[in-house]
Amino acid sequence: MDNIVFLLVIFSAVLHAAWNSMASKYKNKNVSIPAIVYGHVPACIVAVIILPMPSIESFPYIILSALIHQGYQNFLLSAYQKGKFTTVYPVARGFGPIVATVISIIFFGMYLKVFTLLSILLISTGVIFIGLFSKSVLKNYKILSTSLATGIFIGLYSVVDGYAARISGSAISYMSWVFILSALFFPIVLKFRKQKNILKKTLTEGKVVFWIGGFFSYIAYVITVWAFTKAPVPMVSALRESSIIIAVFIGYFYLKEKINIYKIVSILLIFVGVIGLKLF
Repeated sequence: MDNIVFLLVIFSAVLHAAWNSMASKYKNKNVSIPAIVYGHVPACIVAVIILPMPSIESFPYIILSALIHQGYQNFLLSAYQKGKFTTVYPVARGFGPIVATVISIIFFGMYLKVFTLLSILLISTGVIFIGLFSKSVLKNYKILSTSLATGIFIGLYSVVDGYAARISGSAISYMSWVFILSALFFPIVLKFRKQKNILKKTLTEGKVVFWIGGFFSYIAYVITVWAFTKAPVPMVSALRESSIIIAVFIGYFYLKEKINIYKIVSILLIFVGVIGLKLF
């Protein structure tokens, strides 16, 4: 993987951990998660005005990705309502690259070196272990199931966006249209969840998450999708999940959550996996 791509994905991982911690710390998850979704829109509007339209061939994928994001956002909402940040985040994020790798190999015939596959597996295993050995996960099956469901949607939209960004002509323009359409679809999810006046609440109660978290989320994923055009989706997806190391320290210093032996071992596995992706 190119050095610039590698470093930018790591930067994306830091931003990703930051917005997830903001959304998780906010008491009312029915406000914080929508604040992220709607918080994408200001930057998206600027991007679609400045940048050219994505290619016509990418239009079906814009719709498909926006729909997949609804599943991701719905299950992320449910997961954060049931579990802690350092429980939900690692299980969901660690499972995503596994899903993306399996889909890429089986359905798209992607070839990855053995050491690359091993590196992806080390990162995903390390990430999942951080959340899997949490007492709350072991005692509450719903936390595990909703986190894994979130991970499935992460893997799905990663594959779709990775392919579509390559044919769109502009990864930034493509993702901006996806996020705008996703924000337009999201009220349907909120209605299904029987939530009302959420947009108004995000602009009042959740304005910090809206402006800062939404912007961080937008930049983080735009970088990731751009990286999908420069390197295989499974590799970028796995490297991005190294954000869990940042998340653990955020959880420890900011959210007052403990670091145990499982987290230390997990961080070591992730670190070895990241080195493997860079070398192989």
